Amino acid sequence: MVNFTIAIPTYNGAKRLPQVLDKLRSQTNVEQVSWEVIVIDNNSTDNTAEVVKQYQQNWLSNVPLRYCFEAQQGLAFARQRGITEALGEWVGFLDDDNYPEPQWLTAADKFTQTHSQVGAFGSRVLGKFEVTPPENFERIASFLALTERGNQPSLYEPGKKILPPGAGLVVRREAWLKNVPSQLVLAGRVGGKMLASEDLEALRYIQQAGWEIWYCSDMVVYHCIPRQRLEKDYLMKLCFGVGLSSHAIRMLKFPQWQQPLIAVAYLLNDLRKIIIHLFKYKIAIRTEVVAASEMQFLIGRLLSPFYFFLKLQQTS
Repeated sequence: MVNFTIAIPTYNGAKRLPQVLDKLRSQTNVEQVSWEVIVIDNNSTDNTAEVVKQYQQNWLSNVPLRYCFEAQQGLAFARQRGITEALGEWVGFLDDDNYPEPQWLTAADKFTQTHSQVGAFGSRVLGKFEVTPPENFERIASFLALTERGNQPSLYEPGKKILPPGAGLVVRREAWLKNVPSQLVLAGRVGGKMLASEDLEALRYIQQAGWEIWYCSDMVVYHCIPRQRLEKDYLMKLCFGVGLSSHAIRMLKFPQWQQPLIAVAYLLNDLRKIIIHLFKYKIAIRTEVVAASEMQFLIGRLLSPFYFFLKLQQTS
């Protein structure tokens, strides 16, 4: 009986997948863990399927390596497919540019056995950079799914806004199936759009259902970040997209009748934060990558309720 499923959503990841699969094949001290790996091909146009087929021919004899195709584009749909296809009680998500350390699976399995109320828990996600990040990059590192919360496990408090990213995330399959809608508002970055935070939306549903969300310091994942993802244009678009998604996340904890008033309160606070940021950094917003990216995040948050209102009008 499979207890742990590792799901790898990928889009055109034929060149990236081998490194992730090699890392999984090299996991240590997993003799007592019953696990499987599923690659979810999110409508790729490259030879992703062939890469998986080649690995299946020379894979671990006691660990199934499965392939499934998800035609609906978007990381949210790929992760949902992973949950549906999984045989394990626990589902660990790795993106195709996430490299788990050799003890990652062992640490995850151990954590599930010592935390009975956990619905999901995140990894310690460190950056593997092709080039040196811009100055003060740590202020926006979380937008690239990097998570460093120290050397001890810690609980993500329900009253706070912070939750772990989808990279290196492990979820209790039952908690997801019972609480996360089959179609989220946020689908992920699709068709050049940088709208993000689909992982946070799913986790918010799990947390609001009463499950605990944790950070597991012993689960270490390296996120491979190429040069282009550290360039100013990309970082500004990324931060804007995260900000633009914020209305969907914010409104989850409020009943529908309260949402218009709450949205106005958030709008005024977001405007206040933009003014403060302008006064703090002044002309540096034009020249400093991180300050400019933070401004785009704040602008995205300000525009977020209008974006979703227009989106609702277009679909109704």
